[in-house]
Amino acid sequence: MTPSAPRTPAAGESAEPVAFPLARSCPFSPPEAYAAMRGNGGLTRAAVPGGKEAWLVTGFDDVRTALSHPASSSDARHPAFPALGDGEQAVAAELRPFIRMDPPEHTRVRRMLVGEFTVRRVQAMRPAVEEICREQADHLLSLPAPADLVGEYANRVSTTVICRLLGVPMEDLEFFRRVTSVSGARSSTAAEVGAALSDLFGLIDRLIDEKAQDPGDDLISRLVNGPLARGEITRTSLLSQIGITLNAGHETSRNMIPLAALDLLRHPDQLELLREDPSLWAAAVDELLRHLSVADVITLRVATEDIPLEGATIPAGDGYIALLAAADHDPRAFPEPERLDITRTRRNHVAFGYGAHQCVGQNLGRLEIEVALRVLFEKAPGLRPAVPLEDLPLRSSSAIFGLEEVPVSW
Repeated sequence: MTPSAPRTPAAGESAEPVAFPLARSCPFSPPEAYAAMRGNGGLTRAAVPGGKEAWLVTGFDDVRTALSHPASSSDARHPAFPALGDGEQAVAAELRPFIRMDPPEHTRVRRMLVGEFTVRRVQAMRPAVEEICREQADHLLSLPAPADLVGEYANRVSTTVICRLLGVPMEDLEFFRRVTSVSGARSSTAAEVGAALSDLFGLIDRLIDEKAQDPGDDLISRLVNGPLARGEITRTSLLSQIGITLNAGHETSRNMIPLAALDLLRHPDQLELLREDPSLWAAAVDELLRHLSVADVITLRVATEDIPLEGATIPAGDGYIALLAAADHDPRAFPEPERLDITRTRRNHVAFGYGAHQCVGQNLGRLEIEVALRVLFEKAPGLRPAVPLEDLPLRSSSAIFGLEEVPVSW
């Protein structure tokens, strides 16, 4: 069923809906049209794949309001859900990952995971993450230059970290790369996504049986012998929640690490500050997250009631997308937002989302990006791109923006 076109809000109407999603012309900046949208009353009507229309929310304050309002629904079963890929809504509606649930169901499932990603538990993982990054940096540097920073470093780091956290055996890096590439691509059909996830769920299903008999010190073991054993979650739902945790945990870091490394190389003054004062790394990661905002279009929502914004209203029943990169480049919130400034004092970006659905794994993401970048620049101080930046292939069809490959020399 295709819902009718959204009703006109108080402000922000455009004559014709904008075709969405929009591609980035530069990998280090949001689409140029976002700036104009922020000046158009805060809401822009958009035509999304599948024949639907939705509202684009662009201002920093409006994005936070739209994501934290009680009428903000993430339920993919809603007819107006503004899916950006052919297979996205069908698969999410069937599998019900917790990121596509609403409270209280979302709250109940999220509570099972949140304890695994506290600051204390994540900091306890630092030595293991350091070891993984050093091993993978050594692997990269053992190859003849130029080598691919994405495939030979970032993908290997992100896959190893999330698999070790979950307790998934590291038998085939390319298996996880293929699964996440297909399941996270906007261009994938429902059948293609379903087939990729079926392979992943087959592996996880076997692990559930193994860890019920022989638990380890990992997330799957704790979920299997805790909530599943107590009947607090079904096996089918557990498969879905583990799958989305693995997928999201892999994709964000896999895309952020090479893009952030290049962003620092484009700003040698900022990289020099980090070399002079390594205590700035935590702040640098937050600024890079804001500057790049790779999860820009993942916040798909439906308004179950009217949601009033600063200069407009999202009407009840309409789908909308809160654009994280547009918010993180709002000059009212971040002066000179296009400038990378690791000493920036305001760090309340929305790169990990906002509200009840703010990324549950953000503490691990920050740690992984920080350690991966620091180790990379320590071991390869002469790191440099081996091709012009404008020639790098963009990963525009993915739910998480990134680069397909980044040839580098050192």
